[in-house]
Amino acid sequence: MERVVMKFGGTSVANEERIEKAASLIIEEVQNGKQVAVVVSAMGKTTDNLLSLAGEIHPDATERELDMLLTTGEQVTASLLAMAITAKGAAAKSFTGWQAGIQTDSLHSNARIENVDGNKVNETLNAGGVAVITGFQGIDTEGEITTLGRGGSDTSAVAVAIAIEASSCDIYTDVEGVYTTDPRVIEEASKLTEISYDEMLELANLGAGVLHPRAIEFAKNHQMPLRVKPAHTAGQGTIIKEEIEMETNLIVRGVAFEEDIVRITIMYDTPYNGSLANVFTALAEEHVNVDIIVQTIMEGEQPSVSFSIKNEDFAKAMSVLEVNKEHLGYKRADFEVGLAKVSIVGSGMVSNPGVAANMFDALRIAGIPIKMVSTSEIKVSVVIPTTQMNEAVAALHKEFALEQIR
Repeated sequence: MERVVMKFGGTSVANEERIEKAASLIIEEVQNGKQVAVVVSAMGKTTDNLLSLAGEIHPDATERELDMLLTTGEQVTASLLAMAITAKGAAAKSFTGWQAGIQTDSLHSNARIENVDGNKVNETLNAGGVAVITGFQGIDTEGEITTLGRGGSDTSAVAVAIAIEASSCDIYTDVEGVYTTDPRVIEEASKLTEISYDEMLELANLGAGVLHPRAIEFAKNHQMPLRVKPAHTAGQGTIIKEEIEMETNLIVRGVAFEEDIVRITIMYDTPYNGSLANVFTALAEEHVNVDIIVQTIMEGEQPSVSFSIKNEDFAKAMSVLEVNKEHLGYKRADFEVGLAKVSIVGSGMVSNPGVAANMFDALRIAGIPIKMVSTSEIKVSVVIPTTQMNEAVAALHKEFALEQIR
């Protein structure tokens, strides 16, 4: 029998009504002759509420204890959903991550999945039952419960799908699929029927919140088809896979954006070859993620290097630079806040020169200044003022006629 994994995020199981709706969708798949494994997140704001409670009890609680606490949220969802399925006449059994055989490394709060032993889940499926599994969690070799960090339930779902050899992994969300950009910002945004792993991975890394990048990368590495489907309405959603049929003349397939970007610039009296490596080694050792990097060394000009980071890393980055100033050998450090990153993504860009020029021209016409630029084979990103972010997204969406996709 065909097997499928269905994943439901927190808003899709936020209350009794939505749990009942999820149970109905699951039973439909069973009645269609499929064996179904389900991966769930905690209900609604449960994880945030648990973190808030922990902060009141002990602001400096260990990550181990936080993992013990947070994993209870998914357990509540899994057991309630299994009950809802059973109440509708189908067999179901809930599993914690460790009961489902999800084995991770030992990094509490941000563990990585190392292996999934699908035997217990397979036993339930082969017996005609639905396996309901807690996402976001697993167990390490020492028997310690771990959590997978942001987007962990998406990653759990893909890992389970690979382990049980499912035909696809379906991610149920509040949206109808993957759009050319956020429809809350651009009403004319179009839903894509399908998109490639590489394109979706770029969009996710650049700010699109539909799927977590780790889950997409996992799926790509194992060639597991993903489907983003609506949890509350009818619709086929968007298929994410390796090879897709390109719409005619569709070079760019999406516009992504992200706020809270900071540009840091460090300046030197004279060029120093070792400085660049030293700067980014120091930042990496403190887990500061750097994005766009621009170095300027010109005769008669003060040497400098600029890089962008997220606002959440700003204080740490400036502290690292200050503590290591003498070793790094720079004269001073400046910063600029109130920035955003806007990106265009499309695999058609590889064979179509001039896309970046069209992007820059559209932004020039709209009067939007570009602070930094980064490119890859299938994306171009610019850093611009946050106050003009939505305007830039609209201009680029129109420039590449993304509203015409249907």
